[in-house]
Amino acid sequence: MVKMKRLLVSMAAVAVAVSLGACGSKSAKQRNGNTLKLMQNTELLSLDNSNYADLTMWNVLENSMEGLYRQDADNRVAPAIATSVVKPTNNGKTYTFHLRKNAKWSNGDSVTAADFVNSWRRSASATSRSGYNYIFSGIKNADAISSGKLPATKLGVSAADKYTLKVELEHPMPYFSKMMILPAFFPQDTAAVKKYGKAYGTKSSKMVYNGPFQVTGWNGTNDSWQLKRNVHYYDKEAIHLNEIDMQVVKDANTAHDLFEKGELDDATITGVTAQGLQKDKNLQHVSKAGTYYARLNLKAGKTLHNKKLRQALSLALDRSQLTKKVLADGSTPAYTYVARQLAEDPTTGKDFATEMTPKRSYDVKKARQLWKTGLKEAGVKGQVTLQLLGMDATDIKNVSQFLQGELEKNLPNLKVEVRNIPSNSYNKEQASGHFDLEQTLWLADFGDPINFFSILTSKNPQNYGHNADKTFDAAVKAASSKNAQSEKNYWQNMRTAQRQLNNNMPVLPLYSMVESHLVNPKLTGVEYHPVGENDYTRASFK
Repeated sequence: MVKMKRLLVSMAAVAVAVSLGACGSKSAKQRNGNTLKLMQNTELLSLDNSNYADLTMWNVLENSMEGLYRQDADNRVAPAIATSVVKPTNNGKTYTFHLRKNAKWSNGDSVTAADFVNSWRRSASATSRSGYNYIFSGIKNADAISSGKLPATKLGVSAADKYTLKVELEHPMPYFSKMMILPAFFPQDTAAVKKYGKAYGTKSSKMVYNGPFQVTGWNGTNDSWQLKRNVHYYDKEAIHLNEIDMQVVKDANTAHDLFEKGELDDATITGVTAQGLQKDKNLQHVSKAGTYYARLNLKAGKTLHNKKLRQALSLALDRSQLTKKVLADGSTPAYTYVARQLAEDPTTGKDFATEMTPKRSYDVKKARQLWKTGLKEAGVKGQVTLQLLGMDATDIKNVSQFLQGELEKNLPNLKVEVRNIPSNSYNKEQASGHFDLEQTLWLADFGDPINFFSILTSKNPQNYGHNADKTFDAAVKAASSKNAQSEKNYWQNMRTAQRQLNNNMPVLPLYSMVESHLVNPKLTGVEYHPVGENDYTRASFK
């Protein structure tokens, strides 16, 4: 999601969400009224969760839509459209959800089981363009549907009656309830989808909403929009804001200026701006279970098809310098693809990412040896040119420059050409494989390593780097099927998968996600979830 994509902590331990409050500020004195002003880092490109997925869209949907469950202030799964958190039957393979009869869409329509059925069918189908149809894997027939072998009507989800939803799994999924908070599983008003057809979700007016707010003022291309109260929301008493205004702000200096002027109540800052404000009384550090990394293009014929060259790139990077000197926002180096503090391995009692950290992470001498050998194996002579792709946000540009400088300095005869482009163009270039390295982020959907691993399996639609590792695929598949109910075997599969990534290096972990936020001290009730999007729906001003 930067696909996501969107994003729970450990299955055994849940971190506490950060609530906002405390001291006074200049910007707070300038802010009046009951409208919350927020920023997004990239453009809003769609509101249709069946045909697109990125952080900006999911941030908007998180605050205007609801699924079966939502996260509460303590990061626990809590009822939303479902009346309760249910336990599975049929040896963990059947979930039966009873829906609130007072849940309404913003046009007054009732939210029904059919709205979930039809939404999930659209999203799991082979024609879905979100890149997220894989997330339905494990639901009966989902894989065959996503690959075009079965029609979407065969998906293991059905409406037993107007307000009863039944889900059939192919195998037990102990993390299934945690997945139900994801925007990918949100319902869609069946009548609205039929009414708007291909235009559904292309403008705020071409969609309806079942959450506390409804999106207005987005015409499909503009960089600002509003979320206004949904008068039909079932829990109006819990909502205190009248409106949430959002605008796209890509530059940290601009974000800081807008915060100081009282034009933002929550400003995300990065790079030099964040470095200079680390002692600001309004600064909040927010840890997220996400890993920023460089995806490498392993396609046959590409330079980085050679494993030793990929290993050399990883060892040539001093990640501690990246986090301390370039980012300087509280971010920490990442040495494994799976984020730290995402999950504890219950068979060892250790943080999974920590126990799987490679012994060697930065070694220029070894990197140059591998580089020399890899070039010889690949039959490459003379200067090597690698294309580095990234979005055009300031923090991403800064990381691009760091990668370019470090790699060219530490690996002989290497030239790194950087392309930082707008998100829409970036997504097209990413999907087309027009890169050797590309900067991206995986922000956890739910608190289990398998969520990270799934997108790197050979047949995943988001496997843009063409990773093809039979051992890795087999480990992920076994954990998702025959070993799902065996804790020992499941975590053995997880360790095998991460070990393969450490060795084959289809991705270069760069840094763990820690956000620096400047926050209006009068703002309270905001929930920052380590996994998932920021929830402003219950916020208020003191």
